Amino acid sequence: MAAQPQIATLDCDVLVVGGGNAGFSAATSAAQSGAGRVLLIDKCPEEWVGGNSYFTAGAFRTVHGGLEDVLPLVNNVKEELIDLDPYTSRDFLADLRRVTNGRFDPELGKVLVEESNDAVKWLAGIGVRLQLSFNRQAYKVDGRYKFWGGMCLKTEDGGRGLMIDHRRAAEKIGVKVLFSTAARTLKLDESTGAFKSLEAVGEEGKPIIINAKAVVLAAGGFEANPRMRSQYLGPGWDNAYVRGTPYNTGECLEMAIRDISAKQAGQWSGCHSVAWDANAPAHSGDREISNEFTKSGYPLGITINNQGDRFFDEGSDIRNYTYAKFGRAILNQPQGIAFQTWDSKGVAWLRDEEYRDEIVEKIHASSIEELARKCADSHGLENPRRFIETVEEYNQAVYQHRKENRGLKWDPAVKDKLSTQSSERSLKIPKSNWALAIDEGPFVAVKVGCGVTFTFGGLAIDPKTAGVVSLSGRSVPGVFCAGEMVGGLFYENYPGGSGLTSGAVFGRKAGIHAAAHANAKRTSVVGSRL
Repeated sequence: MAAQPQIATLDCDVLVVGGGNAGFSAATSAAQSGAGRVLLIDKCPEEWVGGNSYFTAGAFRTVHGGLEDVLPLVNNVKEELIDLDPYTSRDFLADLRRVTNGRFDPELGKVLVEESNDAVKWLAGIGVRLQLSFNRQAYKVDGRYKFWGGMCLKTEDGGRGLMIDHRRAAEKIGVKVLFSTAARTLKLDESTGAFKSLEAVGEEGKPIIINAKAVVLAAGGFEANPRMRSQYLGPGWDNAYVRGTPYNTGECLEMAIRDISAKQAGQWSGCHSVAWDANAPAHSGDREISNEFTKSGYPLGITINNQGDRFFDEGSDIRNYTYAKFGRAILNQPQGIAFQTWDSKGVAWLRDEEYRDEIVEKIHASSIEELARKCADSHGLENPRRFIETVEEYNQAVYQHRKENRGLKWDPAVKDKLSTQSSERSLKIPKSNWALAIDEGPFVAVKVGCGVTFTFGGLAIDPKTAGVVSLSGRSVPGVFCAGEMVGGLFYENYPGGSGLTSGAVFGRKAGIHAAAHANAKRTSVVGSRL
Protein backbone atom coordinates (compact mmCIF):
# COMPACT_ATOMS: atom_id res chain seq x y z
CA MET A 1 0.00 0.00 0.00
CA ALA A 2 1.43 3.37 -1.03
CA ALA A 3 2.34 5.72 1.79
CA GLN A 4 0.09 8.73 2.23
CA PRO A 5 1.84 12.02 1.47
CA GLN A 6 2.83 13.94 4.57
CA ILE A 7 0.64 16.99 5.15
CA ALA A 8 2.52 20.22 5.71
CA THR A 9 1.03 22.78 8.09
CA LEU A 10 1.60 26.53 7.87
CA ASP A 11 0.38 29.25 10.21
CA CYS A 12 -0.20 32.93 9.50
CA ASP A 13 -2.45 35.77 10.58
CA VAL A 14 -3.77 36.86 7.18
CA LEU A 15 -3.75 34.60 4.13
CA VAL A 16 -4.19 36.08 0.65
CA VAL A 17 -5.10 33.80 -2.26
CA GLY A 18 -4.04 35.26 -5.60
CA GLY A 19 -1.02 37.26 -6.71
CA GLY A 20 -2.29 40.00 -9.01
CA ASN A 21 -2.89 43.67 -8.33
CA ALA A 22 -5.80 42.98 -5.95
CA GLY A 23 -3.98 40.24 -4.05
CA PHE A 24 -0.79 42.19 -3.55
CA SER A 25 -2.79 45.30 -2.62
CA ALA A 26 -4.55 43.23 0.05
CA ALA A 27 -1.34 41.65 1.35
CA THR A 28 0.59 44.92 1.61
CA SER A 29 -2.40 46.69 3.14
CA ALA A 30 -2.84 43.93 5.73
CA ALA A 31 0.82 44.10 6.68
CA GLN A 32 0.65 47.90 6.93
CA SER A 33 -2.36 47.49 9.21
CA GLY A 34 -0.42 45.40 11.70
CA ALA A 35 -1.61 41.94 10.71
CA GLY A 36 1.64 40.30 11.77
CA ARG A 37 2.31 37.28 9.58
CA VAL A 38 0.90 37.79 6.08
CA LEU A 39 1.18 34.97 3.55
CA LEU A 40 0.20 35.23 -0.13
CA ILE A 41 -0.22 32.07 -2.19
CA ASP A 42 -0.71 31.63 -5.92
CA LYS A 43 -1.18 28.43 -7.88
CA CYS A 44 0.99 29.69 -10.74
CA PRO A 45 4.75 29.12 -10.80
CA GLU A 46 6.84 32.18 -10.02
CA GLU A 47 7.58 32.87 -13.68
CA TRP A 48 3.85 33.54 -14.18
CA VAL A 49 3.51 35.94 -11.25
CA GLY A 50 1.05 38.80 -11.60
CA GLY A 51 -2.17 37.15 -12.74
CA ASN A 52 -4.08 39.12 -15.34
CA SER A 53 -2.68 42.37 -13.95
CA TYR A 54 0.65 41.57 -15.58
CA PHE A 55 -1.00 41.58 -19.02
CA THR A 56 -2.69 44.97 -18.68
CA ALA A 57 -1.55 48.36 -19.88
CA GLY A 58 -1.46 49.38 -16.21
CA ALA A 59 -4.25 51.94 -16.63
CA PHE A 60 -6.04 53.31 -13.57
CA ARG A 61 -9.28 55.29 -13.76
CA THR A 62 -9.56 57.66 -10.85
CA VAL A 63 -11.33 60.76 -9.70
CA HIS A 64 -8.92 63.70 -9.82
CA GLY A 65 -8.89 67.48 -9.74
CA GLY A 66 -7.02 68.02 -12.98
CA LEU A 67 -3.36 68.32 -13.88
CA GLU A 68 -2.25 69.82 -10.56
CA ASP A 69 -3.75 66.88 -8.67
CA VAL A 70 -1.97 64.18 -10.67
CA LEU A 71 1.39 65.83 -11.38
CA PRO A 72 2.84 64.95 -7.93
CA LEU A 73 2.10 61.27 -8.65
CA VAL A 74 3.84 60.88 -12.01
CA ASN A 75 7.45 60.69 -13.16
CA ASN A 76 7.25 61.44 -16.89
CA VAL A 77 6.17 65.07 -17.26
CA LYS A 78 8.68 67.78 -18.14
CA GLU A 79 7.46 70.76 -20.12
CA GLU A 80 4.72 69.25 -22.27
CA LEU A 81 1.68 71.35 -23.13
CA ILE A 82 -1.17 69.35 -21.61
CA ASP A 83 -4.94 69.70 -21.55
CA LEU A 84 -6.32 67.58 -18.71
CA ASP A 85 -9.73 68.45 -17.30
CA PRO A 86 -10.78 67.34 -13.80
CA TYR A 87 -12.59 64.01 -13.59
CA THR A 88 -15.12 64.22 -10.78
CA SER A 89 -16.99 61.62 -8.75
CA ARG A 90 -20.09 62.60 -10.69
CA ASP A 91 -18.24 61.98 -13.98
CA PHE A 92 -17.00 58.55 -12.90
CA LEU A 93 -20.40 57.45 -11.60
CA ALA A 94 -22.09 58.71 -14.75
CA ASP A 95 -19.67 56.73 -16.92
CA LEU A 96 -20.17 53.60 -14.83
CA ARG A 97 -23.94 54.00 -14.99
CA ARG A 98 -23.94 54.65 -18.73
CA VAL A 99 -21.76 51.77 -19.90
CA THR A 100 -23.44 49.21 -17.61
CA ASN A 101 -26.96 50.48 -18.41
CA GLY A 102 -27.36 51.31 -14.73
CA ARG A 103 -27.13 47.68 -13.59
CA PHE A 104 -24.06 47.96 -11.35
CA ASP A 105 -24.42 47.62 -7.59
CA PRO A 106 -24.80 51.25 -6.46
CA GLU A 107 -23.05 50.77 -3.11
CA LEU A 108 -20.08 49.00 -4.70
CA GLY A 109 -19.92 51.67 -7.38
CA LYS A 110 -20.00 54.46 -4.83
CA VAL A 111 -17.07 52.98 -2.91
CA LEU A 112 -15.10 52.38 -6.10
CA VAL A 113 -15.55 55.97 -7.22
CA GLU A 114 -15.16 57.77 -3.90
CA GLU A 115 -12.07 55.82 -2.84
CA SER A 116 -10.36 55.70 -6.23
CA ASN A 117 -8.21 58.79 -5.68
CA ASP A 118 -7.04 57.66 -2.24
CA ALA A 119 -6.27 54.18 -3.57
CA VAL A 120 -4.14 55.48 -6.44
CA LYS A 121 -2.25 57.81 -4.11
CA TRP A 122 -1.76 54.88 -1.73
CA LEU A 123 -0.27 52.86 -4.58
CA ALA A 124 2.12 55.72 -5.34
CA GLY A 125 3.00 55.83 -1.64
CA ILE A 126 4.04 52.17 -1.53
CA GLY A 127 6.26 52.63 -4.57
CA VAL A 128 4.10 51.94 -7.62
CA ARG A 129 5.53 54.16 -10.37
CA LEU A 130 2.79 56.13 -12.08
CA GLN A 131 2.88 58.10 -15.31
CA LEU A 132 0.62 60.17 -17.49
CA SER A 133 -0.52 57.87 -20.28
CA PHE A 134 0.54 59.94 -23.28
CA ASN A 135 0.82 56.88 -25.52
CA ARG A 136 -2.68 55.50 -24.88
CA GLN A 137 -4.86 58.30 -23.56
CA ALA A 138 -3.78 61.46 -25.35
CA TYR A 139 -3.52 62.75 -28.89
CA LYS A 140 -1.32 65.67 -29.82
CA VAL A 141 -3.67 68.16 -31.45
CA ASP A 142 -2.53 71.67 -32.44
CA GLY A 143 0.68 71.21 -30.46
CA ARG A 144 -1.00 70.21 -27.19
CA TYR A 145 -1.57 66.80 -25.60
CA LYS A 146 -5.31 66.37 -25.17
CA PHE A 147 -6.31 63.64 -22.73
CA TRP A 148 -9.62 61.96 -23.41
CA GLY A 149 -11.98 59.31 -22.08
CA GLY A 150 -11.80 60.24 -18.40
CA MET A 151 -8.51 58.45 -17.80
CA CYS A 152 -4.94 59.69 -17.65
CA LEU A 153 -2.83 57.45 -15.38
CA LYS A 154 -0.89 54.28 -16.05
CA THR A 155 1.99 52.46 -14.43
CA GLU A 156 5.52 52.64 -15.77
CA ASP A 157 6.09 49.62 -18.04
CA GLY A 158 2.39 48.73 -17.86
CA GLY A 159 1.27 45.62 -16.02
CA ARG A 160 4.80 44.26 -15.91
CA GLY A 161 6.00 47.35 -14.05
CA LEU A 162 2.95 47.32 -11.78
CA MET A 163 3.69 43.80 -10.58
CA ILE A 164 7.42 44.48 -10.14
CA ASP A 165 6.52 47.40 -7.88
CA HIS A 166 3.87 45.42 -5.98
CA ARG A 167 6.30 42.60 -5.26
CA ARG A 168 8.95 45.02 -4.10
CA ALA A 169 6.51 46.74 -1.73
CA ALA A 170 5.25 43.44 -0.32
CA GLU A 171 8.74 42.09 0.24
CA LYS A 172 9.82 45.30 1.93
CA ILE A 173 7.02 45.08 4.50
CA GLY A 174 7.53 41.38 5.19
CA VAL A 175 4.83 39.63 3.17
CA LYS A 176 5.75 36.02 2.42
CA VAL A 177 4.85 34.60 -1.01
CA LEU A 178 4.38 30.95 -1.92
CA PHE A 179 3.99 30.00 -5.60
CA SER A 180 2.77 26.74 -7.16
CA THR A 181 0.27 26.45 -4.31
CA ALA A 182 -3.37 25.95 -5.31
CA ALA A 183 -6.27 26.55 -2.93
CA ARG A 184 -8.66 23.62 -2.72
CA THR A 185 -10.94 23.84 0.34
CA LEU A 186 -12.04 26.54 2.78
CA LYS A 187 -12.69 25.43 6.36
CA LEU A 188 -14.81 27.29 8.89
CA ASP A 189 -14.83 26.90 12.65
CA GLU A 190 -17.85 24.72 13.43
CA SER A 191 -18.68 26.62 16.61
CA THR A 192 -18.31 30.21 15.38
CA GLY A 193 -18.71 29.96 11.60
CA ALA A 194 -15.54 32.01 11.17
CA PHE A 195 -12.71 31.17 8.80
CA LYS A 196 -10.32 28.62 10.24
CA SER A 197 -8.02 27.20 7.57
CA LEU A 198 -7.46 26.52 3.91
CA GLU A 199 -6.43 23.23 2.37
CA ALA A 200 -4.10 23.60 -0.59
CA VAL A 201 -1.92 21.56 -2.90
CA GLY A 202 1.70 22.55 -3.31
CA GLU A 203 4.47 21.51 -5.64
CA GLU A 204 4.40 17.87 -6.76
CA GLY A 205 0.89 17.53 -5.35
CA LYS A 206 1.91 17.84 -1.71
CA PRO A 207 -1.05 18.64 0.58
CA ILE A 208 -0.81 21.74 2.74
CA ILE A 209 -3.04 23.03 5.53
CA ILE A 210 -2.75 26.77 6.12
CA ASN A 211 -4.17 28.00 9.41
CA ALA A 212 -5.03 31.69 9.44
CA LYS A 213 -7.23 34.13 11.29
CA ALA A 214 -8.50 35.73 8.07
CA VAL A 215 -8.34 35.08 4.35
CA VAL A 216 -8.63 37.36 1.31
CA LEU A 217 -9.79 35.70 -1.91
CA ALA A 218 -8.29 37.48 -4.92
CA ALA A 219 -7.69 34.66 -7.38
CA GLY A 220 -9.34 36.04 -10.51
CA GLY A 221 -12.30 34.92 -12.58
CA PHE A 222 -12.87 31.95 -14.89
CA GLU A 223 -11.74 33.50 -18.19
CA ALA A 224 -9.06 30.85 -18.80
CA ASN A 225 -11.48 27.95 -18.26
CA PRO A 226 -13.19 26.98 -21.56
CA ARG A 227 -15.74 24.79 -19.76
CA MET A 228 -16.89 27.61 -17.48
CA ARG A 229 -16.84 30.13 -20.34
CA SER A 230 -19.18 27.90 -22.34
CA GLN A 231 -21.34 27.26 -19.28
CA TYR A 232 -21.75 30.87 -18.19
CA LEU A 233 -20.87 33.13 -21.14
CA GLY A 234 -22.58 30.91 -23.69
CA PRO A 235 -21.92 28.77 -26.76
CA GLY A 236 -18.81 29.64 -28.73
CA TRP A 237 -16.93 31.24 -25.86
CA ASP A 238 -14.66 28.22 -25.60
CA ASN A 239 -13.23 29.51 -28.90
CA ALA A 240 -12.23 32.92 -27.54
CA TYR A 241 -8.57 33.82 -27.17
CA VAL A 242 -7.30 34.12 -23.59
CA ARG A 243 -5.62 37.51 -23.21
CA GLY A 244 -3.87 36.93 -19.91
CA THR A 245 -2.81 34.25 -17.47
CA PRO A 246 -3.84 30.63 -18.11
CA TYR A 247 -4.23 30.17 -14.33
CA ASN A 248 -7.49 32.11 -13.83
CA THR A 249 -9.75 29.09 -14.12
CA GLY A 250 -12.43 29.77 -11.54
CA GLU A 251 -11.67 27.13 -8.89
CA CYS A 252 -11.64 29.68 -6.07
CA LEU A 253 -15.05 30.99 -7.08
CA GLU A 254 -16.43 27.45 -7.07
CA MET A 255 -14.62 26.74 -3.79
CA ALA A 256 -16.21 29.71 -2.02
CA ILE A 257 -19.68 28.90 -3.35
CA ARG A 258 -19.34 25.24 -2.32
CA ASP A 259 -17.51 25.49 1.02
CA ILE A 260 -18.89 28.63 2.67
CA SER A 261 -22.16 29.14 0.76
CA ALA A 262 -20.88 32.39 -0.70
CA LYS A 263 -23.57 34.37 -2.46
CA GLN A 264 -23.07 34.86 -6.18
CA ALA A 265 -23.35 38.36 -7.62
CA GLY A 266 -22.95 40.23 -10.87
CA GLN A 267 -23.32 39.19 -14.48
CA TRP A 268 -22.05 35.64 -14.82
CA SER A 269 -22.88 35.73 -18.53
CA GLY A 270 -20.76 38.84 -19.08
CA CYS A 271 -17.08 39.56 -19.52
CA HIS A 272 -14.50 42.07 -20.67
CA SER A 273 -13.48 41.12 -24.21
CA VAL A 274 -11.57 43.00 -26.88
CA ALA A 275 -10.43 42.95 -30.48
CA TRP A 276 -7.38 40.67 -30.30
CA ASP A 277 -4.74 39.72 -32.83
CA ALA A 278 -6.01 36.62 -34.64
CA ASN A 279 -2.44 35.31 -34.81
CA ALA A 280 -1.92 35.45 -31.04
CA PRO A 281 -1.64 32.31 -28.88
CA ALA A 282 -5.10 30.89 -28.21
CA HIS A 283 -4.97 29.76 -24.59
CA SER A 284 -2.87 32.35 -22.78
CA GLY A 285 -1.20 35.69 -23.23
CA ASP A 286 2.44 36.10 -24.20
CA ARG A 287 4.46 37.53 -21.31
CA GLU A 288 6.84 39.32 -23.64
CA ILE A 289 4.28 40.89 -25.98
CA SER A 290 1.66 41.15 -23.22
CA ASN A 291 -1.08 43.72 -23.89
CA GLU A 292 0.27 44.58 -27.34
CA PHE A 293 -1.91 41.91 -28.99
CA THR A 294 -4.86 44.23 -28.26
CA LYS A 295 -6.03 45.94 -31.43
CA SER A 296 -7.92 49.06 -30.38
CA GLY A 297 -7.47 51.21 -33.48
CA TYR A 298 -10.99 50.49 -34.74
CA PRO A 299 -12.31 54.07 -34.16
CA LEU A 300 -9.83 55.26 -36.80
CA GLY A 301 -11.23 53.01 -39.54
CA ILE A 302 -13.94 50.41 -40.08
CA THR A 303 -14.28 46.76 -39.09
CA ILE A 304 -15.60 44.22 -41.62
CA ASN A 305 -16.54 40.57 -41.01
CA ASN A 306 -15.60 37.68 -43.27
CA GLN A 307 -18.83 38.11 -45.24
CA GLY A 308 -17.76 41.64 -46.15
CA ASP A 309 -20.12 43.56 -43.86
CA ARG A 310 -19.66 46.06 -41.06
CA PHE A 311 -21.41 44.95 -37.87
CA PHE A 312 -20.96 47.65 -35.21
CA ASP A 313 -20.60 51.41 -34.89
CA GLU A 314 -16.84 51.95 -34.58
CA GLY A 315 -17.39 55.56 -33.52
CA SER A 316 -20.22 55.15 -31.03
CA ASP A 317 -18.13 56.48 -28.15
CA ILE A 318 -14.59 57.14 -26.94
CA ARG A 319 -12.57 53.92 -27.12
CA ASN A 320 -12.34 53.63 -23.31
CA TYR A 321 -16.07 53.05 -23.18
CA THR A 322 -16.41 50.56 -26.04
CA TYR A 323 -13.30 48.40 -26.40
CA ALA A 324 -14.28 45.96 -23.63
CA LYS A 325 -17.53 44.96 -25.35
CA PHE A 326 -16.53 44.72 -29.01
CA GLY A 327 -14.71 41.42 -28.54
CA ARG A 328 -18.12 39.82 -28.05
CA ALA A 329 -19.35 41.45 -31.26
CA ILE A 330 -16.43 39.91 -33.17
CA LEU A 331 -16.94 36.47 -31.61
CA ASN A 332 -20.56 36.53 -32.80
CA GLN A 333 -19.49 36.94 -36.44
CA PRO A 334 -19.01 34.01 -38.85
CA GLN A 335 -15.82 32.15 -37.87
CA GLY A 336 -15.36 34.68 -35.04
CA ILE A 337 -13.04 36.91 -37.10
CA ALA A 338 -13.05 40.38 -38.63
CA PHE A 339 -10.78 42.77 -40.53
CA GLN A 340 -9.90 46.19 -39.15
CA THR A 341 -9.43 48.39 -42.21
CA TRP A 342 -7.81 51.80 -42.77
CA ASP A 343 -6.34 53.97 -45.47
CA SER A 344 -3.19 56.05 -45.08
CA LYS A 345 -5.02 58.73 -43.07
CA GLY A 346 -6.11 56.31 -40.36
CA VAL A 347 -2.88 54.31 -40.31
CA ALA A 348 -0.95 57.45 -39.39
CA TRP A 349 -2.79 57.59 -36.04
CA LEU A 350 -2.45 53.93 -35.00
CA ARG A 351 -0.50 53.34 -31.80
CA ASP A 352 2.90 51.83 -32.46
CA GLU A 353 2.74 49.54 -29.43
CA GLU A 354 -0.23 47.66 -30.92
CA TYR A 355 0.39 47.93 -34.65
CA ARG A 356 4.12 47.99 -35.25
CA ASP A 357 5.30 45.50 -37.85
CA GLU A 358 7.22 43.36 -35.34
CA ILE A 359 4.07 42.23 -33.52
CA VAL A 360 1.22 42.24 -36.04
CA GLU A 361 0.69 40.87 -39.53
CA LYS A 362 -0.60 43.71 -41.69
CA ILE A 363 -2.27 43.09 -45.02
CA HIS A 364 -1.06 45.85 -47.37
CA ALA A 365 -2.54 46.90 -50.71
CA SER A 366 -2.50 49.82 -53.13
CA SER A 367 -6.27 49.59 -53.74
CA ILE A 368 -9.36 48.36 -51.91
CA GLU A 369 -9.83 45.72 -54.62
CA GLU A 370 -6.34 44.38 -53.99
CA LEU A 371 -6.89 44.49 -50.22
CA ALA A 372 -10.10 42.46 -50.54
CA ARG A 373 -8.37 39.92 -52.76
CA LYS A 374 -5.48 39.48 -50.32
CA CYS A 375 -7.83 39.11 -47.36
CA ALA A 376 -9.69 36.42 -49.31
CA ASP A 377 -6.65 34.57 -50.63
CA SER A 378 -5.12 33.57 -47.30
CA HIS A 379 -6.88 35.27 -44.37
CA GLY A 380 -10.45 33.97 -44.36
CA LEU A 381 -12.49 36.68 -46.10
CA GLU A 382 -15.27 34.77 -47.89
CA ASN A 383 -16.96 37.57 -49.83
CA PRO A 384 -14.40 40.00 -51.27
CA ARG A 385 -16.97 41.60 -53.59
CA ARG A 386 -19.13 42.57 -50.64
CA PHE A 387 -16.04 43.90 -48.82
CA ILE A 388 -15.43 46.30 -51.73
CA GLU A 389 -19.09 47.34 -51.80
CA THR A 390 -19.10 47.99 -48.05
CA VAL A 391 -16.10 50.33 -48.28
CA GLU A 392 -17.69 52.19 -51.21
CA GLU A 393 -21.04 52.57 -49.42
CA TYR A 394 -19.25 53.83 -46.35
CA ASN A 395 -17.21 56.34 -48.37
CA GLN A 396 -20.26 57.72 -50.16
CA ALA A 397 -22.00 58.23 -46.81
CA VAL A 398 -18.93 60.04 -45.45
CA TYR A 399 -18.73 62.32 -48.51
CA GLN A 400 -22.37 63.32 -48.18
CA HIS A 401 -22.03 64.08 -44.48
CA ARG A 402 -19.00 66.29 -45.19
CA LYS A 403 -20.93 68.11 -47.88
CA GLU A 404 -23.67 68.96 -45.38
CA ASN A 405 -21.34 69.68 -42.43
CA ARG A 406 -18.36 71.56 -43.80
CA GLY A 407 -17.63 73.30 -40.49
CA LEU A 408 -16.85 70.13 -38.54
CA LYS A 409 -13.21 69.24 -37.87
CA TRP A 410 -11.81 65.75 -37.37
CA ASP A 411 -10.47 65.37 -33.81
CA PRO A 412 -9.61 61.94 -32.36
CA ALA A 413 -9.56 63.28 -28.78
CA VAL A 414 -13.26 64.19 -28.65
CA LYS A 415 -16.48 62.92 -30.16
CA ASP A 416 -16.18 65.07 -33.26
CA LYS A 417 -19.61 64.27 -34.81
CA LEU A 418 -18.08 63.41 -38.18
CA SER A 419 -20.38 60.57 -39.16
CA THR A 420 -21.98 58.63 -41.99
CA GLN A 421 -25.51 59.88 -41.33
CA SER A 422 -26.91 62.79 -43.36
CA SER A 423 -30.20 63.95 -44.82
CA GLU A 424 -29.41 62.43 -48.22
CA ARG A 425 -27.62 59.23 -47.27
CA SER A 426 -27.33 57.10 -44.13
CA LEU A 427 -26.02 53.65 -43.32
CA LYS A 428 -27.99 50.95 -41.53
CA ILE A 429 -25.07 50.67 -39.11
CA PRO A 430 -23.70 54.19 -38.64
CA LYS A 431 -20.27 55.36 -37.76
CA SER A 432 -21.15 58.17 -35.38
CA ASN A 433 -17.77 59.86 -34.93
CA TRP A 434 -14.34 59.98 -36.59
CA ALA A 435 -15.74 58.87 -39.95
CA LEU A 436 -12.92 59.43 -42.43
CA ALA A 437 -13.32 58.19 -45.98
CA ILE A 438 -11.14 55.19 -46.76
CA ASP A 439 -9.93 56.46 -50.11
CA GLU A 440 -6.23 57.33 -49.91
CA GLY A 441 -3.81 54.47 -50.40
CA PRO A 442 -1.92 52.56 -49.36
CA PHE A 443 -4.58 50.53 -47.55
CA VAL A 444 -4.09 48.23 -44.56
CA ALA A 445 -6.14 45.50 -42.87
CA VAL A 446 -5.47 43.52 -39.70
CA LYS A 447 -7.27 40.27 -38.91
CA VAL A 448 -8.72 40.15 -35.38
CA GLY A 449 -10.60 37.76 -33.13
CA CYS A 450 -12.10 37.99 -29.64
CA GLY A 451 -9.76 38.13 -26.66
CA VAL A 452 -11.39 37.52 -23.26
CA THR A 453 -9.84 39.53 -20.43
CA PHE A 454 -11.86 38.88 -17.29
CA THR A 455 -15.31 37.70 -16.29
CA PHE A 456 -17.92 39.87 -14.56
CA GLY A 457 -19.65 37.28 -12.37
CA GLY A 458 -18.30 36.82 -8.87
CA LEU A 459 -19.07 36.87 -5.17
CA ALA A 460 -21.21 39.31 -3.22
CA ILE A 461 -19.27 41.42 -0.74
CA ASP A 462 -20.03 44.03 1.90
CA PRO A 463 -18.92 47.27 0.21
CA LYS A 464 -17.75 48.71 3.54
CA THR A 465 -15.42 45.85 4.48
CA ALA A 466 -14.98 43.68 1.35
CA GLY A 467 -16.26 40.80 3.49
CA VAL A 468 -17.77 37.88 1.57
CA VAL A 469 -21.54 37.62 2.00
CA SER A 470 -23.14 34.20 2.37
CA LEU A 471 -26.54 33.01 1.17
CA SER A 472 -27.85 33.98 4.61
CA GLY A 473 -27.18 37.61 3.76
CA ARG A 474 -24.52 37.96 6.46
CA SER A 475 -20.78 38.32 6.01
CA VAL A 476 -18.72 35.21 6.66
CA PRO A 477 -16.39 36.16 9.56
CA GLY A 478 -12.78 36.34 8.46
CA VAL A 479 -13.40 35.89 4.71
CA PHE A 480 -12.80 38.82 2.36
CA CYS A 481 -12.65 39.25 -1.40
CA ALA A 482 -11.18 41.59 -4.02
CA GLY A 483 -10.39 41.89 -7.70
CA GLU A 484 -12.09 39.89 -10.44
CA MET A 485 -13.72 37.63 -7.85
CA VAL A 486 -16.00 40.50 -6.78
CA GLY A 487 -19.32 40.48 -8.62
CA GLY A 488 -21.70 43.36 -9.19
CA LEU A 489 -19.58 46.19 -10.55
CA PHE A 490 -19.68 45.57 -14.30
CA TYR A 491 -22.42 44.48 -16.72
CA GLU A 492 -21.91 44.01 -20.47
CA ASN A 493 -19.15 46.63 -20.41
CA TYR A 494 -16.99 48.74 -18.12
CA PRO A 495 -15.22 52.11 -18.15
CA GLY A 496 -11.63 51.46 -19.23
CA GLY A 497 -9.12 51.37 -16.38
CA SER A 498 -11.68 50.71 -13.66
CA GLY A 499 -10.70 47.05 -13.25
CA LEU A 500 -7.26 47.75 -11.80
CA THR A 501 -8.75 50.57 -9.74
CA SER A 502 -11.32 48.16 -8.31
CA GLY A 503 -8.53 45.73 -7.44
CA ALA A 504 -6.64 48.44 -5.57
CA VAL A 505 -9.69 49.91 -3.81
CA PHE A 506 -11.18 46.63 -2.59
CA GLY A 507 -7.83 44.88 -2.20
CA ARG A 508 -6.64 47.63 0.11
CA LYS A 509 -9.96 47.58 1.96
CA ALA A 510 -9.92 43.78 2.29
CA GLY A 511 -6.40 43.91 3.71
CA ILE A 512 -7.33 46.53 6.30
CA HIS A 513 -10.38 44.62 7.52
CA ALA A 514 -8.68 41.23 7.37
CA ALA A 515 -5.93 42.64 9.58
CA ALA A 516 -8.49 44.10 11.98
CA HIS A 517 -10.28 40.74 12.18
CA ALA A 518 -7.01 38.89 12.76
CA ASN A 519 -5.89 41.35 15.42
CA ALA A 520 -9.24 41.18 17.21
CA LYS A 521 -9.12 37.40 17.15
CA ARG A 522 -5.56 37.39 18.47
CA THR A 523 -6.54 39.79 21.26
CA SER A 524 -9.52 37.65 22.25
CA VAL A 525 -7.33 34.54 22.42
CA VAL A 526 -4.77 36.32 24.58
CA GLY A 527 -7.54 37.66 26.80
CA SER A 528 -9.02 34.21 27.28
CA ARG A 529 -5.65 32.93 28.46
CA LEU A 530 -5.22 35.59 31.16
